[in-house]
Amino acid sequence: MDAILNKLGGSLPVPSVQELAKEAITELPPRYIRTDLDHGTSLLQVPVIDLSKLSSSDGDLTESELEKLHSACRDWGFFQLINHGVSFSLLEEVKLGIQEFFKLPMEEKRRFWQQGDLQGFGQAFVVSEEQKLDWGDMFYVVSLPRHLRKPHLFPMLPSPFRDVLDKYSTELQDLAMKILLLMAKALKMDTKEMIRTV
Repeated sequence: MDAILNKLGGSLPVPSVQELAKEAITELPPRYIRTDLDHGTSLLQVPVIDLSKLSSSDGDLTESELEKLHSACRDWGFFQLINHGVSFSLLEEVKLGIQEFFKLPMEEKRRFWQQGDLQGFGQAFVVSEEQKLDWGDMFYVVSLPRHLRKPHLFPMLPSPFRDVLDKYSTELQDLAMKILLLMAKALKMDTKEMIRTV
């Protein structure tokens, strides 16, 4: 997994959307107009999985939710997780930290610019000068495992955002392990073997 994270390709530098939005432009630059996407609405609902039901003492409720999890993974490949146990206050702190980061002056954000890979400030997977772009800036950083943190990124984040992000990453890692074990259970796999290899 470490090798995969390290081999994610870089991206060509593109202008910051926040900076473009500050200019008095009267129409969207052509590179940001996406005619290749279907903007139709869908009546399909993303599956919602309730983690509290998956750890309920009611066996029928747990089995029913486990089947929903199995179906969501098999048919959708993703789902929304509710009652996951990550505190609302921590989520709000992370959201506030991200908002504050994006409010930094451009000179400050340039310190976090992408340098040959996806980690950093910019856009992802821009491989040609003609490519259509998303109307949004991105900041991508690997926070775990700690040895993959880029020294010019994670340690340089403003505090307390860095500390909040560290705590949040650890909680999400624990949550991810719970979900993986539940997915294995839904597949009727031996979860004891999984626990030993983790």
